[in-house]
Amino acid sequence: MATEVTPSTGKPEDRVKIFDTTLRDGEQSPGISLNAAEKLEIAQQLSRLGVDVIEAGFPITSPGDFEAVQTIAREVQGPVICALARSSFQDIDAAWNAIKDSERPRIHTFLATSDLHIKYKLQTTREDVKGQVKAAVAHAKSYTDDVEYSPEDGSRSDIDFMAEVIQIAIDEGATTINVPDTTGYAIPEEYAAMFAGLYERVPDLHNVTVSVHCHDDLGLAVANSFAGVMAGCRQVEGAINGIGERAGNTSLEEFIMLLRTRNEAIGGLWTGANTQEIARTSRLVSRMTGYPVQPNKAIIGRNAFAHEAGIHQDGVLKNPQTYEIMEASTVGVTGNNLVLGKHSGRHALQNALQDLGYEISGERLNHAFKAFKEIADRKKEVNAMDLEAIVNDEMRDDSKAWSFDEFELHSASTGQPTATVKMTNPAGEQVEGKGSGNGTIEALFDAINDVVGLKPVLNEYRVQSVTSGPDSIGEVSVIIEIDGREASGQGVATDTVWASGRAYARALTNAERRRGVVSEAESAAKAAVNNPVAP
Repeated sequence: MATEVTPSTGKPEDRVKIFDTTLRDGEQSPGISLNAAEKLEIAQQLSRLGVDVIEAGFPITSPGDFEAVQTIAREVQGPVICALARSSFQDIDAAWNAIKDSERPRIHTFLATSDLHIKYKLQTTREDVKGQVKAAVAHAKSYTDDVEYSPEDGSRSDIDFMAEVIQIAIDEGATTINVPDTTGYAIPEEYAAMFAGLYERVPDLHNVTVSVHCHDDLGLAVANSFAGVMAGCRQVEGAINGIGERAGNTSLEEFIMLLRTRNEAIGGLWTGANTQEIARTSRLVSRMTGYPVQPNKAIIGRNAFAHEAGIHQDGVLKNPQTYEIMEASTVGVTGNNLVLGKHSGRHALQNALQDLGYEISGERLNHAFKAFKEIADRKKEVNAMDLEAIVNDEMRDDSKAWSFDEFELHSASTGQPTATVKMTNPAGEQVEGKGSGNGTIEALFDAINDVVGLKPVLNEYRVQSVTSGPDSIGEVSVIIEIDGREASGQGVATDTVWASGRAYARALTNAERRRGVVSEAESAAKAAVNNPVAP
């Protein structure tokens, strides 16, 4: 095994900053709609993970996103808190107003430099792009010293023109230059050669942080990011679990562990991440977004440290290094000694949650304790992963959501299943609905549709256990579609029917929010200069 490089042993010039865009590019994935409380919870966990920069959102797109970014800026300490903005002054003003209360604010502005985008998306000229970048970076710099500029579609841009634009951004005060592979089209050799060419054409790049932002359309996001780092870049942008537009972004957990595991072979490059928080961060993001982690996903898939083949099992028992290049404990996949039961009190629960990194008190602790007691009455032992699921589930409820209160199902081997449900609408009124279907879950969802007066398309329904055993908590995720737009919802309970109802109700709430956000974003787009597409 390689010797670990840490902040006390690593050279400062070999430090690679981790820029997390889970809450911005990740949330742009179809079906994901996080509220401010959920975004704050993820941001706090990202801080525990030790990322250097949190791109908290795109404030101009909606009041909800503005509120979430502002809340994160005010409450999350440690990382730089970054807001995305197009090159219009309106966007930049909104970004600054959202992050100005952060102890370490950054404005990230972008404008495309590829001829394809300039001609067809922006419908402008190269000269106009240079002028817009000059004005945008200067305006952002008037608010904060920490300004990042991205030439969108950089990997498909004419390198000489892009170099001109980058020099303009640096001259106006940009401190980070991010050259994205926006469409995931590059291959590692091309991407590294592009940076070599940029360093040659723009010597001032040596005086700023150079960043990579890669998409995974060809499955090369991590490889391209690594190629950029080996070419001299010292910031990597990506998302937890690799979520993001289309095929997603660089999986930050994969990149972090690549540098940790192979640090000797790559010249001692290192990050400041606390790798033992990786598994918990991955689970949190998966639950909050409704995007499952594939079983064979590198680093954080449930099979990543599992061995089924007999010859592998034999080797691992004799020496884990025969088939494991990392220890499971380094990413936070460990045995769990934290166990509570139905006789455990509020104080014990609070202490257990503190051990897991959750600072919960007051009314929020009361809600968590009530949910814990309900689970503990049905489940003999409640462990750390159960507690994570309970807390993450409880924090989702708010006064502006559909609440799933009661259900009654009738089903037999003959005849069609029927369901009756009671729900509380966002106005606080309880409403009853009835439904039927080919199965009990279809009947349940039909009854919920009867309550809300909508008939969404169910695109995905997934059930999995949080832990092992017959009394495991069930975790349900659904993705629905209304008016061509997707929204997801999640619920956990020992009863999967109950979890299904909560998940479906939350998906409907998120669908309504998402429709509102989209209409607000469309209005903002009309008022702004550029198309709201990000690197």
